Amino acid sequence: MDSGARASRQGSPLLGRRREPGGGWSRRQFVGALTGAVAVLAVPAPATPRAGSAPGSAPEAAASGRQPAARRSGPRPLYLGTYTSVPGGGKGIGLAVYDPVSGAVGGRGAVAGVADPSYLAVHPDGRTLYAVDERQNGGVTAVRLADRKVLGTRSTGGSGPCHLSVHPSGRWLLSANYGSGSVAVHPIAASGALGERADLVTHTSPRPGPGQQGPHAHQVITSPDGGHVLAVDLGTDTVYTYRLNTRTGRLTEVSQAHTRPGAGPRQLTFHPGGRYAYLANEVDDTLAVCTYDRPTGRLTIGATESTGGGPGKNYPSQVLVTADGRFAYLANRGHNTLARYAVVAGGARLKLLGTTPVAGDFPRQIAFSPDGALLFAANQKSSTVSVFHVDRANGALRLAGTPFPSPVAVCALPL
Repeated sequence: MDSGARASRQGSPLLGRRREPGGGWSRRQFVGALTGAVAVLAVPAPATPRAGSAPGSAPEAAASGRQPAARRSGPRPLYLGTYTSVPGGGKGIGLAVYDPVSGAVGGRGAVAGVADPSYLAVHPDGRTLYAVDERQNGGVTAVRLADRKVLGTRSTGGSGPCHLSVHPSGRWLLSANYGSGSVAVHPIAASGALGERADLVTHTSPRPGPGQQGPHAHQVITSPDGGHVLAVDLGTDTVYTYRLNTRTGRLTEVSQAHTRPGAGPRQLTFHPGGRYAYLANEVDDTLAVCTYDRPTGRLTIGATESTGGGPGKNYPSQVLVTADGRFAYLANRGHNTLARYAVVAGGARLKLLGTTPVAGDFPRQIAFSPDGALLFAANQKSSTVSVFHVDRANGALRLAGTPFPSPVAVCALPL
Protein backbone atom coordinates (compact mmCIF):
# COMPACT_ATOMS: atom_id res chain seq x y z
CA MET A 1 0.00 0.00 0.00
CA ASP A 2 1.40 3.42 -0.94
CA SER A 3 1.95 6.28 1.47
CA GLY A 4 -1.22 8.01 0.30
CA ALA A 5 -3.43 5.13 1.34
CA ARG A 6 -5.57 5.42 4.39
CA ALA A 7 -3.57 4.49 7.48
CA SER A 8 -6.66 2.83 8.92
CA ARG A 9 -9.20 0.72 7.02
CA GLN A 10 -11.37 0.18 10.06
CA GLY A 11 -14.67 0.84 8.35
CA SER A 12 -17.35 3.38 9.10
CA PRO A 13 -20.79 3.27 10.75
CA LEU A 14 -23.25 1.72 8.34
CA LEU A 15 -26.88 1.08 9.17
CA GLY A 16 -26.17 1.38 12.86
CA ARG A 17 -23.18 -0.96 13.07
CA ARG A 18 -19.48 -0.95 12.33
CA ARG A 19 -17.99 -3.15 9.69
CA GLU A 20 -14.39 -4.17 9.11
CA PRO A 21 -14.01 -3.87 5.32
CA GLY A 22 -10.35 -4.87 5.37
CA GLY A 23 -9.63 -7.69 2.96
CA GLY A 24 -6.66 -8.76 0.97
CA TRP A 25 -7.33 -6.37 -1.92
CA SER A 26 -7.21 -2.73 -0.90
CA ARG A 27 -8.28 -0.08 -3.42
CA ARG A 28 -4.85 1.51 -3.11
CA GLN A 29 -2.68 -1.60 -2.88
CA PHE A 30 -1.76 -1.44 -6.56
CA VAL A 31 -0.60 2.18 -6.71
CA GLY A 32 3.01 1.51 -5.70
CA ALA A 33 5.72 4.11 -5.49
CA LEU A 34 5.29 6.90 -8.00
CA THR A 35 8.38 8.21 -9.69
CA GLY A 36 7.47 11.83 -9.11
CA ALA A 37 4.88 14.48 -9.76
CA VAL A 38 3.95 15.34 -13.32
CA ALA A 39 4.83 18.83 -14.40
CA VAL A 40 1.89 21.25 -14.67
CA LEU A 41 1.68 23.13 -17.94
CA ALA A 42 0.25 26.62 -18.28
CA VAL A 43 -2.29 26.29 -21.08
CA PRO A 44 -5.84 27.44 -21.77
CA ALA A 45 -8.76 25.82 -19.97
CA PRO A 46 -10.83 23.29 -21.94
CA ALA A 47 -14.16 23.89 -23.57
CA THR A 48 -17.33 22.63 -21.92
CA PRO A 49 -20.33 20.84 -23.43
CA ARG A 50 -23.26 22.82 -24.77
CA ALA A 51 -26.12 23.01 -22.33
CA GLY A 52 -28.71 20.40 -23.16
CA SER A 53 -26.37 18.25 -25.20
CA ALA A 54 -26.31 14.52 -24.62
CA PRO A 55 -22.76 13.33 -25.13
CA GLY A 56 -23.44 9.86 -23.74
CA SER A 57 -19.79 9.20 -23.03
CA ALA A 58 -19.62 8.26 -19.39
CA PRO A 59 -17.43 5.15 -19.17
CA GLU A 60 -20.45 2.83 -18.98
CA ALA A 61 -22.56 4.75 -21.49
CA ALA A 62 -19.80 4.58 -24.05
CA ALA A 63 -20.19 0.81 -24.12
CA SER A 64 -23.94 0.59 -23.54
CA GLY A 65 -24.90 -0.07 -27.12
CA ARG A 66 -26.10 3.36 -28.16
CA GLN A 67 -25.10 4.48 -31.62
CA PRO A 68 -21.93 6.60 -31.50
CA ALA A 69 -22.38 10.34 -31.85
CA ALA A 70 -21.38 12.04 -35.06
CA ARG A 71 -17.77 13.23 -35.09
CA ARG A 72 -17.43 16.86 -34.03
CA SER A 73 -14.72 19.20 -35.23
CA GLY A 74 -12.64 21.35 -32.93
CA PRO A 75 -11.32 20.60 -29.44
CA ARG A 76 -13.52 18.60 -27.09
CA PRO A 77 -13.41 18.49 -23.26
CA LEU A 78 -11.64 15.70 -21.42
CA TYR A 79 -12.16 15.30 -17.67
CA LEU A 80 -9.63 13.36 -15.60
CA GLY A 81 -10.02 11.50 -12.33
CA THR A 82 -7.15 11.27 -9.86
CA TYR A 83 -6.21 10.90 -6.22
CA THR A 84 -5.51 14.21 -4.49
CA SER A 85 -4.14 12.63 -1.31
CA VAL A 86 -1.18 10.68 -2.74
CA PRO A 87 2.30 11.99 -3.58
CA GLY A 88 2.27 13.47 -7.07
CA GLY A 89 -1.52 13.38 -7.20
CA GLY A 90 -3.87 15.88 -8.77
CA LYS A 91 -5.43 19.08 -7.42
CA GLY A 92 -9.01 18.05 -8.15
CA ILE A 93 -10.85 16.94 -11.28
CA GLY A 94 -8.34 17.35 -14.11
CA LEU A 95 -9.22 19.49 -17.14
CA ALA A 96 -7.91 18.92 -20.66
CA VAL A 97 -9.05 19.00 -24.27
CA TYR A 98 -8.60 16.55 -27.14
CA ASP A 99 -8.84 16.70 -30.90
CA PRO A 100 -11.50 14.18 -32.00
CA VAL A 101 -9.71 13.58 -35.32
CA SER A 102 -6.03 13.36 -34.38
CA GLY A 103 -6.50 12.24 -30.78
CA ALA A 104 -4.00 14.82 -29.54
CA VAL A 105 -4.56 15.94 -25.94
CA GLY A 106 -3.52 19.28 -24.43
CA GLY A 107 -4.38 21.85 -21.80
CA ARG A 108 -4.16 21.62 -18.04
CA GLY A 109 -6.12 22.82 -15.05
CA ALA A 110 -8.44 21.40 -12.40
CA VAL A 111 -11.79 21.81 -10.73
CA ALA A 112 -10.47 22.35 -7.21
CA GLY A 113 -12.29 21.45 -4.04
CA VAL A 114 -13.09 17.83 -4.98
CA ALA A 115 -11.22 15.30 -2.84
CA ASP A 116 -9.88 12.11 -4.42
CA PRO A 117 -12.19 12.19 -7.49
CA SER A 118 -11.18 8.73 -8.71
CA TYR A 119 -14.21 8.08 -10.92
CA LEU A 120 -16.36 10.38 -13.05
CA ALA A 121 -19.69 10.24 -14.89
CA VAL A 122 -21.78 12.78 -16.77
CA HIS A 123 -25.54 13.38 -16.61
CA PRO A 124 -27.45 12.31 -19.75
CA ASP A 125 -28.25 15.97 -20.52
CA GLY A 126 -24.52 16.81 -20.57
CA ARG A 127 -24.83 19.65 -18.06
CA THR A 128 -23.50 18.12 -14.85
CA LEU A 129 -20.43 16.08 -13.98
CA TYR A 130 -20.38 13.73 -10.98
CA ALA A 131 -17.35 12.46 -9.07
CA VAL A 132 -16.80 10.07 -6.21
CA ASP A 133 -14.81 11.33 -3.24
CA GLU A 134 -12.90 8.13 -2.51
CA ARG A 135 -12.19 8.71 1.15
CA GLN A 136 -12.90 7.00 4.46
CA ASN A 137 -15.99 9.16 4.85
CA GLY A 138 -17.09 8.78 1.26
CA GLY A 139 -18.99 11.31 -0.78
CA VAL A 140 -20.29 12.14 -4.25
CA THR A 141 -19.88 15.61 -5.75
CA ALA A 142 -21.78 17.41 -8.52
CA VAL A 143 -20.09 19.98 -10.80
CA ARG A 144 -22.01 22.24 -13.22
CA LEU A 145 -20.11 22.09 -16.50
CA ALA A 146 -21.18 25.47 -17.89
CA ASP A 147 -19.04 27.33 -15.33
CA ARG A 148 -17.39 24.39 -13.46
CA LYS A 149 -19.08 25.38 -10.24
CA VAL A 150 -19.11 22.72 -7.53
CA LEU A 151 -22.78 22.28 -6.62
CA GLY A 152 -22.10 20.38 -3.44
CA THR A 153 -21.13 17.01 -1.97
CA ARG A 154 -23.33 14.40 -0.33
CA SER A 155 -22.27 11.54 1.93
CA THR A 156 -22.47 8.05 0.44
CA GLY A 157 -22.92 6.57 3.91
CA GLY A 158 -19.89 4.34 3.40
CA SER A 159 -16.16 4.31 2.88
CA GLY A 160 -14.04 4.43 -0.25
CA PRO A 161 -16.64 4.99 -2.99
CA CYS A 162 -14.94 4.00 -6.24
CA HIS A 163 -17.66 4.02 -8.90
CA LEU A 164 -20.82 5.89 -9.80
CA SER A 165 -23.33 6.07 -12.63
CA VAL A 166 -26.43 8.06 -13.50
CA HIS A 167 -29.71 6.19 -13.93
CA PRO A 168 -31.06 6.61 -17.50
CA SER A 169 -33.99 8.64 -16.14
CA GLY A 170 -31.48 11.28 -15.05
CA ARG A 171 -33.16 11.43 -11.65
CA TRP A 172 -30.90 9.18 -9.56
CA LEU A 173 -27.16 8.85 -8.94
CA LEU A 174 -25.91 5.37 -8.01
CA SER A 175 -22.58 4.88 -6.23
CA ALA A 176 -20.56 1.91 -4.96
CA ASN A 177 -18.71 2.06 -1.63
CA TYR A 178 -15.72 -0.25 -1.97
CA GLY A 179 -14.48 -0.07 1.62
CA SER A 180 -17.82 -0.80 3.28
CA GLY A 181 -19.37 -2.94 0.56
CA SER A 182 -22.52 -0.92 0.00
CA VAL A 183 -24.51 0.83 -2.74
CA ALA A 184 -25.98 4.32 -2.30
CA VAL A 185 -28.72 6.17 -4.18
CA HIS A 186 -29.02 9.96 -4.34
CA PRO A 187 -31.76 12.03 -6.00
CA ILE A 188 -30.72 14.47 -8.72
CA ALA A 189 -32.47 17.85 -8.83
CA ALA A 190 -33.37 19.68 -12.03
CA SER A 191 -30.26 21.82 -11.49
CA GLY A 192 -28.07 18.71 -11.43
CA ALA A 193 -27.36 19.08 -7.71
CA LEU A 194 -27.65 16.07 -5.42
CA GLY A 195 -30.17 15.60 -2.62
CA GLU A 196 -29.85 13.66 0.59
CA ARG A 197 -29.25 9.95 0.18
CA ALA A 198 -32.44 8.03 -0.60
CA ASP A 199 -31.12 4.51 0.10
CA LEU A 200 -28.08 2.55 1.23
CA VAL A 201 -27.84 -1.22 0.74
CA THR A 202 -24.97 -3.14 2.36
CA HIS A 203 -23.88 -6.51 0.97
CA THR A 204 -24.08 -8.87 3.94
CA SER A 205 -24.60 -12.16 2.11
CA PRO A 206 -22.89 -14.32 0.95
CA ARG A 207 -19.80 -14.41 3.11
CA PRO A 208 -16.58 -12.85 1.76
CA GLY A 209 -14.56 -14.92 -0.67
CA PRO A 210 -11.04 -16.30 -0.15
CA GLY A 211 -8.57 -13.64 0.98
CA GLN A 212 -11.33 -11.11 1.69
CA GLN A 213 -12.49 -9.84 5.08
CA GLY A 214 -15.62 -8.08 3.93
CA PRO A 215 -17.73 -7.00 0.95
CA HIS A 216 -16.21 -4.59 -1.59
CA ALA A 217 -18.77 -3.04 -3.93
CA HIS A 218 -16.79 -2.08 -7.03
CA GLN A 219 -19.37 -0.98 -9.58
CA VAL A 220 -23.07 -0.15 -9.91
CA ILE A 221 -24.81 0.25 -13.28
CA THR A 222 -28.26 0.09 -14.86
CA SER A 223 -29.10 -2.66 -17.36
CA PRO A 224 -29.53 -1.53 -20.99
CA ASP A 225 -33.30 -2.06 -20.81
CA GLY A 226 -33.43 0.21 -17.74
CA GLY A 227 -35.27 -2.39 -15.70
CA HIS A 228 -32.63 -3.32 -13.15
CA VAL A 229 -29.60 -2.04 -11.28
CA LEU A 230 -26.60 -4.37 -11.00
CA ALA A 231 -23.85 -4.08 -8.39
CA VAL A 232 -20.54 -5.94 -8.73
CA ASP A 233 -18.91 -6.90 -5.41
CA LEU A 234 -15.28 -8.05 -5.46
CA GLY A 235 -15.30 -9.11 -1.80
CA THR A 236 -18.27 -11.49 -1.96
CA ASP A 237 -17.65 -12.77 -5.52
CA THR A 238 -21.19 -11.72 -6.39
CA VAL A 239 -23.16 -9.57 -8.83
CA TYR A 240 -26.36 -8.34 -7.15
CA THR A 241 -29.44 -7.40 -9.16
CA TYR A 242 -31.87 -4.81 -7.76
CA ARG A 243 -35.06 -3.12 -8.82
CA LEU A 244 -34.96 0.65 -8.36
CA ASN A 245 -38.16 2.37 -7.32
CA THR A 246 -37.88 5.42 -9.57
CA ARG A 247 -40.30 7.33 -7.34
CA THR A 248 -38.60 6.79 -3.97
CA GLY A 249 -35.05 5.79 -4.94
CA ARG A 250 -35.21 2.59 -2.90
CA LEU A 251 -33.46 -0.61 -4.03
CA THR A 252 -34.96 -4.10 -3.71
CA GLU A 253 -32.73 -7.11 -4.31
CA VAL A 254 -34.15 -9.61 -6.80
CA SER A 255 -31.26 -12.00 -7.51
CA GLN A 256 -27.58 -12.81 -7.05
CA ALA A 257 -25.04 -14.24 -9.48
CA HIS A 258 -21.94 -15.88 -8.02
CA THR A 259 -18.53 -16.24 -9.63
CA ARG A 260 -16.21 -19.06 -8.65
CA PRO A 261 -14.69 -18.44 -5.20
CA GLY A 262 -11.80 -15.99 -5.28
CA ALA A 263 -12.51 -14.60 -8.76
CA GLY A 264 -12.83 -11.07 -7.41
CA PRO A 265 -15.31 -9.57 -9.94
CA ARG A 266 -14.59 -5.92 -10.64
CA GLN A 267 -16.50 -4.57 -13.63
CA LEU A 268 -19.46 -5.59 -15.82
CA THR A 269 -20.18 -4.33 -19.34
CA PHE A 270 -23.22 -5.18 -21.44
CA HIS A 271 -23.22 -6.09 -25.11
CA PRO A 272 -25.41 -3.64 -27.10
CA GLY A 273 -27.96 -6.39 -27.70
CA GLY A 274 -28.67 -6.48 -23.96
CA ARG A 275 -28.74 -10.27 -23.69
CA TYR A 276 -25.06 -10.77 -22.85
CA ALA A 277 -22.53 -9.05 -20.60
CA TYR A 278 -18.83 -9.42 -19.86
CA LEU A 279 -17.40 -9.54 -16.35
CA ALA A 280 -13.76 -8.65 -15.61
CA ASN A 281 -12.49 -10.68 -12.64
CA GLU A 282 -9.63 -8.79 -11.04
CA VAL A 283 -8.25 -11.40 -8.66
CA ASP A 284 -8.13 -14.57 -10.77
CA ASP A 285 -7.29 -12.71 -14.01
CA THR A 286 -10.23 -13.88 -16.13
CA LEU A 287 -13.01 -12.47 -18.27
CA ALA A 288 -16.41 -14.18 -17.97
CA VAL A 289 -19.26 -14.18 -20.49
CA CYS A 290 -22.64 -13.73 -18.81
CA THR A 291 -26.25 -13.98 -19.93
CA TYR A 292 -28.91 -11.53 -18.75
CA ASP A 293 -32.64 -12.21 -18.50
CA ARG A 294 -34.54 -8.97 -18.99
CA PRO A 295 -37.86 -9.89 -17.30
CA THR A 296 -36.26 -11.11 -14.06
CA GLY A 297 -32.95 -9.27 -14.10
CA ARG A 298 -31.16 -12.51 -13.40
CA LEU A 299 -27.51 -12.65 -14.50
CA THR A 300 -25.93 -16.03 -15.19
CA ILE A 301 -22.13 -16.17 -15.17
CA GLY A 302 -20.74 -18.54 -17.78
CA ALA A 303 -17.38 -19.62 -19.11
CA THR A 304 -14.26 -17.53 -18.63
CA GLU A 305 -11.94 -16.31 -21.37
CA SER A 306 -8.23 -15.55 -21.34
CA THR A 307 -7.26 -11.94 -20.66
CA GLY A 308 -4.14 -12.28 -22.79
CA GLY A 309 -2.16 -11.20 -19.77
CA GLY A 310 0.54 -13.88 -19.99
CA PRO A 311 2.24 -15.76 -17.13
CA GLY A 312 3.01 -12.78 -14.85
CA LYS A 313 0.79 -10.97 -12.37
CA ASN A 314 -2.12 -9.30 -14.11
CA TYR A 315 -5.25 -7.57 -12.84
CA PRO A 316 -7.90 -6.85 -15.50
CA SER A 317 -9.75 -3.62 -14.82
CA GLN A 318 -12.40 -2.70 -17.37
CA VAL A 319 -14.19 -3.94 -20.49
CA LEU A 320 -15.52 -1.86 -23.39
CA VAL A 321 -17.72 -3.03 -26.27
CA THR A 322 -18.04 -1.10 -29.53
CA ALA A 323 -21.46 0.37 -30.30
CA ASP A 324 -21.92 -2.01 -33.22
CA GLY A 325 -21.23 -4.96 -30.89
CA ARG A 326 -18.43 -6.41 -33.05
CA PHE A 327 -15.40 -5.90 -30.81
CA ALA A 328 -14.55 -5.79 -27.12
CA TYR A 329 -11.48 -4.47 -25.27
CA LEU A 330 -10.08 -5.32 -21.86
CA ALA A 331 -7.55 -3.24 -19.93
CA ASN A 332 -4.80 -5.33 -18.31
CA ARG A 333 -2.93 -3.89 -15.33
CA GLY A 334 0.40 -5.62 -14.86
CA HIS A 335 0.66 -6.89 -18.41
CA ASN A 336 -0.04 -3.26 -19.40
CA THR A 337 -1.95 -4.11 -22.53
CA LEU A 338 -5.36 -3.72 -24.11
CA ALA A 339 -6.72 -7.11 -25.13
CA ARG A 340 -8.87 -7.09 -28.28
CA TYR A 341 -11.69 -9.56 -28.83
CA ALA A 342 -14.00 -10.39 -31.70
CA VAL A 343 -17.57 -10.71 -30.45
CA VAL A 344 -19.14 -13.80 -32.01
CA ALA A 345 -22.46 -15.66 -31.89
CA GLY A 346 -24.39 -12.46 -31.29
CA GLY A 347 -22.42 -11.75 -28.11
CA ALA A 348 -22.44 -15.25 -26.63
CA ARG A 349 -18.70 -15.74 -27.14
CA LEU A 350 -15.49 -13.74 -27.29
CA LYS A 351 -12.47 -14.61 -29.41
CA LEU A 352 -9.15 -13.14 -28.31
CA LEU A 353 -7.48 -11.50 -31.32
CA GLY A 354 -4.38 -10.18 -29.57
CA THR A 355 -3.07 -7.49 -27.28
CA THR A 356 -1.77 -3.96 -27.82
CA PRO A 357 0.76 -2.31 -25.45
CA VAL A 358 -0.99 0.48 -23.58
CA ALA A 359 2.09 2.76 -23.68
CA GLY A 360 1.76 3.33 -19.95
CA ASP A 361 1.78 1.60 -16.59
CA PHE A 362 -1.33 0.14 -14.92
CA PRO A 363 -4.35 1.07 -17.11
CA ARG A 364 -6.98 1.59 -14.44
CA GLN A 365 -9.87 2.66 -16.70
CA ILE A 366 -10.70 2.95 -20.40
CA ALA A 367 -13.36 4.91 -22.30
CA PHE A 368 -14.46 5.60 -25.87
CA SER A 369 -14.92 9.07 -27.32
CA PRO A 370 -18.61 9.79 -28.09
CA ASP A 371 -18.18 8.81 -31.74
CA GLY A 372 -16.29 5.62 -30.86
CA ALA A 373 -13.30 6.60 -33.01
CA LEU A 374 -10.89 6.98 -30.07
CA LEU A 375 -10.14 4.90 -27.01
CA PHE A 376 -8.65 6.56 -23.90
CA ALA A 377 -6.69 4.65 -21.23
CA ALA A 378 -5.94 6.19 -17.82
CA ASN A 379 -2.60 4.78 -16.64
CA GLN A 380 -2.35 5.09 -12.88
CA LYS A 381 1.30 4.35 -12.15
CA SER A 382 2.81 6.21 -15.10
CA SER A 383 0.50 9.22 -14.57
CA THR A 384 -0.44 9.31 -18.24
CA VAL A 385 -3.45 9.04 -20.54
CA SER A 386 -2.92 7.05 -23.75
CA VAL A 387 -5.18 7.65 -26.75
CA PHE A 388 -5.76 5.13 -29.54
CA HIS A 389 -7.46 5.30 -32.92
CA VAL A 390 -10.02 2.50 -33.27
CA ASP A 391 -10.19 0.79 -36.67
CA ARG A 392 -13.89 0.16 -37.22
CA ALA A 393 -13.20 -2.60 -39.77
CA ASN A 394 -11.07 -4.91 -37.64
CA GLY A 395 -11.02 -3.34 -34.18
CA ALA A 396 -7.26 -2.72 -34.28
CA LEU A 397 -5.84 0.01 -32.06
CA ARG A 398 -3.22 2.55 -33.15
CA LEU A 399 -1.53 4.86 -30.66
CA ALA A 400 -2.29 8.53 -31.31
CA GLY A 401 1.02 10.15 -30.39
CA THR A 402 2.78 10.49 -27.06
CA PRO A 403 0.64 9.75 -23.98
CA PHE A 404 -0.60 12.84 -22.15
CA PRO A 405 0.86 13.50 -18.65
CA SER A 406 -1.80 13.63 -15.95
CA PRO A 407 -1.12 13.20 -12.22
CA VAL A 408 -2.07 9.69 -11.01
CA ALA A 409 -4.53 9.22 -13.88
CA VAL A 410 -7.24 6.77 -12.79
CA CYS A 411 -10.18 7.89 -14.95
CA ALA A 412 -10.54 9.58 -18.34
CA LEU A 413 -13.93 10.94 -19.46
CA PRO A 414 -14.00 12.36 -22.99
CA LEU A 415 -17.11 14.35 -23.95
